Amino acid sequence: MTEAQPVIFVGGLGRSGTTLLERLLGELPGAVPLGEVVHLWARGVHADEPCGCGEPFSRCPFWGKVGDLAFGRWTAGEADRVLRLRAGVDRTRRLPLLALGGFPAFGRGRRAAELRAYVSAYASIYAAAAEVADGDWVIDSSKHASLACCLAAAGGTRARLRVVHVVRDPRAVAASWRSDVTRPEDGRPMARWAPGRTAVHWLAQNLAFELLRRRGVPVVRIRYEDLLLRPAETLRELAAELGLPLPPGALPFLDGREALLGVAHTVSGNPMRFAVGRVRFSERRVALPPAHRLLVTALTWPLLLRYGYRPAARAGAAA
Repeated sequence: MTEAQPVIFVGGLGRSGTTLLERLLGELPGAVPLGEVVHLWARGVHADEPCGCGEPFSRCPFWGKVGDLAFGRWTAGEADRVLRLRAGVDRTRRLPLLALGGFPAFGRGRRAAELRAYVSAYASIYAAAAEVADGDWVIDSSKHASLACCLAAAGGTRARLRVVHVVRDPRAVAASWRSDVTRPEDGRPMARWAPGRTAVHWLAQNLAFELLRRRGVPVVRIRYEDLLLRPAETLRELAAELGLPLPPGALPFLDGREALLGVAHTVSGNPMRFAVGRVRFSERRVALPPAHRLLVTALTWPLLLRYGYRPAARAGAAA
């Protein structure tokens, strides 16, 4: 990967529309969507869960070539090494340290070396994926603000890093986290969170991306609701802000609120990552009980107002 090839990091709290955005961005010329790379080590290398193409990770030709190019081959030992590094540096509790200080905040000792080694593993994957796919830019929809902060702390990676911060009405996010969603990979239910926990995480994640912006990292914020209502216009505006080339007629896959999606080699994410063909995206509203809606509004109101949401709105969620 050359210095001119950007890494687009799609961030935001889960159930905020990051997978939808990645699928749409992934249809643009030169894009290489990778899914949630943060989960590649546990869910791909170790658990051998299916790629977005439907093949188990170990049998996906794309990821096989990426592993060969980046690390010689995928090994459980390499996955364990990166997971140990993640446990030491990529933690939500380290967000203030990472967002405000980067490498200097870790000093010059062991922790700084771990952070550098951790970021290097991601840089190797990004570069290999771009080369294998002959792409101009890669998309990592790992979501986590802590990983975005780690990437921003590294000089080489930071020079190419562009962050898309996806926000969604916290009441809708809380309603979604209360819903029953089945993982297509193994049929198990996805995690469910209480509204209060969702509100706290929504606030923490979004504040971290605001801190990244203040540090000078290129962060572009979009609202999930705007992406649903006017997808073509939102994508064009986003591409312009990210400095991505978008020639005329580059959105033939979009028809109103429908998209024609191809196969994407994504390693983890929302069940939508497996969707192929014509997909219509819309928000199916699921009611949040009044007491829960009031709690979430009270806990998130400063950023809720900043992002243009009305305190009295009766937000729902796509289940």
